[in-house]
Amino acid sequence: MTKGSLYLIPTRLGDNPPLEVLPISIKKVIEQIDIYIVENEKTARRFIKRVSANKSQPKLIMKVLNKYTTEAERNTYLNACLEGKSIGLLSEAGCPAIADPGSDIVRLAHHMEIKVIPLVGPSSIILALMGSGMNGQSFTFNGYLPIDKGERKSKLKALERISFEHNQSQIFIETPYRNMKMLDDLASVLQPNTRVCIACDLTLPSEFIRTKPAKEWKHNKEDLHKRPTIFIIQKD
Repeated sequence: MTKGSLYLIPTRLGDNPPLEVLPISIKKVIEQIDIYIVENEKTARRFIKRVSANKSQPKLIMKVLNKYTTEAERNTYLNACLEGKSIGLLSEAGCPAIADPGSDIVRLAHHMEIKVIPLVGPSSIILALMGSGMNGQSFTFNGYLPIDKGERKSKLKALERISFEHNQSQIFIETPYRNMKMLDDLASVLQPNTRVCIACDLTLPSEFIRTKPAKEWKHNKEDLHKRPTIFIIQKD
């Protein structure tokens, strides 16, 4: 029997109409697939309904992948592919498996020799880098920085040093309600001329992307509170 495939299906970065930021290929795939691996069943069902209003919701099979999912459960999630059925992997926002627990499922798919098909869609990390004016040839995504203030400042200094030594953009994120504290640290810890890009609400009407030296962020701050934000620094 021919195995089914694992489709990596990007979602929106905010609450805008899906097909404003997603290609029509996403709609075509969703209309063909009834089994999904998702982080949150409620939001996944709402997204699918927005993309394909006529798709039968009762027929959908949702397997939840989050911090409570056991390894034993996760290892069964692709069994339907062995029966010839394709499965969709959905992220809560943006691209599956990029800063996302879906990477464990993709790894499992390769182990089971299941075809992986990544689909085109928005990635906040890539969109921010595109709009930053910083080095797109060499860059590192660092995920979340330490919560402890002292450790966070030390990490920022280390990233700044690496950026200078390797001519490399350093990308990271923060929990949205701590964004303003992060901006304060960037303005006070980094050297005055280190470039800082703030990119938030990407693809939304409230989108904001601005790159300025660290010293200029001290007195000209955008309100980032509870807005999904990507931070990028580069010291030339």
